[in-house]
Amino acid sequence: MHKHSSLTTHYSPVKWGIIGCGRIAHRFMQGLNALPGNMLVASYSRRPETVDAFVAQYGGEACSSAEELLASDINAVYIATLPDTHAGYSIKALNAGKHVLCEKPATLNLPQLEEVLTVAKASGLLFMEGMKPPFYPLYQKLKEYLVEDPIGPVGYVRAGSSVADISRDHPNFSLALAGGALMQIGIYEAFLAVDWLGKTEEVQAMGRFSGMEIDMFSIFQTKHKNGYAQLYGGFDLHGKGDALICGTIGHVTIHKNWWNPAKATISYLDGRVVEINEPFTAGGLNYEIQHFVDLMQAGKTESPIISHEMSRQMIAMIDKARKQVGLKYEGE
Repeated sequence: MHKHSSLTTHYSPVKWGIIGCGRIAHRFMQGLNALPGNMLVASYSRRPETVDAFVAQYGGEACSSAEELLASDINAVYIATLPDTHAGYSIKALNAGKHVLCEKPATLNLPQLEEVLTVAKASGLLFMEGMKPPFYPLYQKLKEYLVEDPIGPVGYVRAGSSVADISRDHPNFSLALAGGALMQIGIYEAFLAVDWLGKTEEVQAMGRFSGMEIDMFSIFQTKHKNGYAQLYGGFDLHGKGDALICGTIGHVTIHKNWWNPAKATISYLDGRVVEINEPFTAGGLNYEIQHFVDLMQAGKTESPIISHEMSRQMIAMIDKARKQVGLKYEGE
């Protein structure tokens, strides 16, 4: 298992640029400010008032274009825009010689991801999708514990979340901005299924649009190399947000919200119950950022945890589910 390096402070500071100054960018800064050896140098948003407010709060330079940001004195870019622009900005940043941490989902679809990965490989730079759960202390401690006290081979995963209190003007409801339950929530569940069960072999999905242009609630079940998963995501029902991972001699419940994990319960066939509690700090993105910085400073071009193949598996699963549900984005 990857251990976070303690060598970060021996390196030159990592100078960050941020593209997109919305809610997730603020959370990113909460994590970044908790990590020594990192600094925000430049920010850009499509809306000038948003970037001005962001810079007033966090410092650095407000840029009037992505090109200006990429020409500034930065060596890493965090792409915090909506999914419709992820591929374009990732390619621009890599071509400008910057390492890229791109918010999930990395691209709209698998063909776009392959374009980004081709550029990343040619550049020799680090590209990583910002899929945060595996870097949390709880998730890492759980995996370490199960090596010593296993639940047997995992053959089933059940997970999902339905968030019924999002304002209807949220980008999640916009077809043009690549909204929808599968893309915004299902991508997390795709990670969990692939991480515990291996490569996806089959996908079966159903979903409903409920008067919106995007899927308001979708369920999808998947067959993997090592077992099966049943997954859901939605915006108009109040779902639980936990995860169940079943092995031959035990099962794990990662309690809500499993994608910001802090507590897990392991129940064994012999009656034993083990509780793992690992609270997180600074909003939780700090662990993902530290992993990225460690890789960057070690000269790596890919994460061993959120690998390029993991990103392929996740978006390919969502592609197949979207096709079956009937959700198609502009230009596809």
